[in-house]
Amino acid sequence: MAQTITVIPGDGIGPEVTDATLTVLKAAGADLEYDMQQAGLIALQEQRNPLPKSTLESAEANRIMLKGPLTTPSGAGFRSINVEMRKVFDLYANVRPVRTIVPGGRYEDIDLVLIRENTEGLYVGVEHYIGIHGDPHAAAESVMIITRFGAERICRYAFEYARANGRKKVTLAHKANILKFTQGLFLEVGQEVAKEYPDIEWEDRIIDATAMLLVLDPYRFDVLVMENMFGDILSDLMAGLIGGLGLAPAGNIGKDAAMFEAVHGSAPDIAGQGVANPTGLLMSACLLLDHVEQQEVATRIRGALDTVIRANESRTVDMGGSASTTEYTEALVRALA
Repeated sequence: MAQTITVIPGDGIGPEVTDATLTVLKAAGADLEYDMQQAGLIALQEQRNPLPKSTLESAEANRIMLKGPLTTPSGAGFRSINVEMRKVFDLYANVRPVRTIVPGGRYEDIDLVLIRENTEGLYVGVEHYIGIHGDPHAAAESVMIITRFGAERICRYAFEYARANGRKKVTLAHKANILKFTQGLFLEVGQEVAKEYPDIEWEDRIIDATAMLLVLDPYRFDVLVMENMFGDILSDLMAGLIGGLGLAPAGNIGKDAAMFEAVHGSAPDIAGQGVANPTGLLMSACLLLDHVEQQEVATRIRGALDTVIRANESRTVDMGGSASTTEYTEALVRALA
């Protein structure tokens, strides 16, 4: 039987890149069925809820999700739907591989994986205002939460990922020199877990030095693991090494559920113009195929992406070409034939 997955096209360019992705999946022979659902601004407009009950019920039933970009208002407004989905389904491991696809960029042959703890840290959203002298918003406070349990399972995931994928080294990035309790606990647990994997090289580095070294010499790294906010920031930095978020996939993995998503924004300024690049979501779909043991299909799609992009005949504008979303998608379909 085909694997049924929940598909959330998202906002802005989301429906366009989702349609392109599903077209390529069909052409590649993916054995998937799609339960289409809404979330984000479009759901708020049409169902008065940015995360409708029907979407949650679909995700609960299927346990595998493919999600396009969602808009999260800055400051006031609803909280991130991405964060909420990770919490609801305990998707504790955010896996962000970056690999050079478009040649001629700042770096060649980049092949890195960032594994980010997805459920703790500052992003738990434990924060409040403090009133002073009649000003209810005189100060604001956020609480970083790190647990031994959460740190242990993400560090173990990083080492297991490295071992399963033939990786040689794991780097834990932290700020334990300043945040001696929260970041100190994360580092302490990482050191303990590393002892169980003598076949994998291990190191720890201060987060700011890690950021600098990723720019100066990214080849010294392989798999990186860190807490939530640091992972959010450095995963975008790493995407910049290969040309931007439009080329970067992501998977959010839990014990019995997983969500694969485009990590770029909803880009409302180009929505409906037919110029969006679906590569990020398509590569996330490849991670999904790997997860549901359809690796052969994923390999075919990755091969088609390499063929089309390196031929430089049907690239979208952000990759230095002039092809529309449809033209690029059609080129991928031809490469799969």
